[in-house]
Amino acid sequence: MKYAAGIDVGGTNTRVALINEKYEMIKREQFSTNKEKPEETLMKIRDIIQEFGYPIEGIGISCPGPLDLINGTILTPPNLPGWHHFQLTASLEEITGTKVYLENDANLACLAEAVTGAGKGKEYVQFLTISTGVGAGFCVGGKIFRGSRGFAQEVANSILWKNGPSQGDLKKGSIESIASGTAIVKRAAGMGIRAQHAGEVYEKGKEGDQKAQEIMEDAYEYLSSFLGILYGVLDPDLFVLGGSVALKIPGFIEEIEKRTKEKVYAALEGNVHVVPAVLGEDSGLIGAACLAFSALDQ
Repeated sequence: MKYAAGIDVGGTNTRVALINEKYEMIKREQFSTNKEKPEETLMKIRDIIQEFGYPIEGIGISCPGPLDLINGTILTPPNLPGWHHFQLTASLEEITGTKVYLENDANLACLAEAVTGAGKGKEYVQFLTISTGVGAGFCVGGKIFRGSRGFAQEVANSILWKNGPSQGDLKKGSIESIASGTAIVKRAAGMGIRAQHAGEVYEKGKEGDQKAQEIMEDAYEYLSSFLGILYGVLDPDLFVLGGSVALKIPGFIEEIEKRTKEKVYAALEGNVHVVPAVLGEDSGLIGAACLAFSALDQ
């Protein structure tokens, strides 16, 4: 049996897992990410892998973007200020003596769902996570489609609404500024609605709050329009939706599928399938192991 290490570096926590070639998770550890000193986090990763006590064929690692995947460098993730322009791949390879493969978190979640999750057995799998932000990945034949420079599926800043809402460094009317959990809560606050998360905005809308209904209507409408565009460009076998907004708001995925069908050619409506992700928070770890095994096979 072969083993790989799957690693998911987040702005709050880092998770390290031992995963076999059947994509079974044997062991998993979690610790707080050092946002200012990446070397300390990498040393902790090395120690955990050594404590696993199994020979590791390769290491796959998931990080928030933007990333320079060609050179294995983290660029400017807002939640990891001390990691900016850090050469992650080379540094971790030097520390562990093992080949390291870097990928962004949404691409790896897509890969996991395509290989062993909701998209298993499908050739063309489009994944979107609707959570704190909006991320995406596209897999063809169980392989990540990266584009010419590794920035394919960086969809958060896709503009759909002229002079629409904005947040952070994103442009006005971007899909993340409309449909993400952060955007929904921010728009609610701007309309005088107190809510801790998008689910509360949804519930207030169900109770008759017209402003909350308007916010959710915009999220449904623009997100389904975006899926309709993706369908016209990519023709995927199915869309897999993950993230807390998509998975925890009742009926969210069904509503997005219904509306997306209305936005493609009538003859193609039957081809549009929107399904929930099934691997949960483990998708990034499993995807990281998938990446390592795939690279080793090549």
